Amino acid sequence: MHPTTLRIIELFHRSGNSQYGHEAVTQLQHALQAAWMGERDGADAALITAALLHDIGHLLHDLPDDAPDQGIDDRHEVLGEQWLTRHFGPEVVDPVRMHVDAKRYLCTAEADYLAKLSPPSVQSLHLQGGLMNAAEVEVFRAHPHFERAVRLRRWDDEAKDPALETPPIGHFARYIDEVAGQGVTA
Repeated sequence: MHPTTLRIIELFHRSGNSQYGHEAVTQLQHALQAAWMGERDGADAALITAALLHDIGHLLHDLPDDAPDQGIDDRHEVLGEQWLTRHFGPEVVDPVRMHVDAKRYLCTAEADYLAKLSPPSVQSLHLQGGLMNAAEVEVFRAHPHFERAVRLRRWDDEAKDPALETPPIGHFARYIDEVAGQGVTA
């Protein structure tokens, strides 16, 4: 196994059992569900890896679990980007960095999207900037990984089912191994 893969598995073993905000799943369950949905939908290794790691920033900061209740945006997408950039190329990093903006975009672009969000996701939407203005939409849509970020976002929203069984994290190691180190500039 690639050293990055081992590091990621260890991180999830150490911190993944923490609650995913006010959702009914843990950080690990949420990550596994998102990755499994990517696999189910035929995504490539980079996007499955991004789905697994999209919220890795939550495992890297030392803010309290109730930070959103205190009006604090943990900027987990930025922490995730900073950590992932050392190990992966843009095909993994960009969708992770963009998944918060993808929520903002979808709430702006699709009339019924906001109503489908869970209450904790609505709460974080407000902390993360709310709806996009026209200029933000244009910039977001122009990014080469725009569509990948939107696909990831939809899995993110769906990956909150406490009864959904997924393969264990080791199942996804092959995807991480395939893309670890690709596109990384030292």
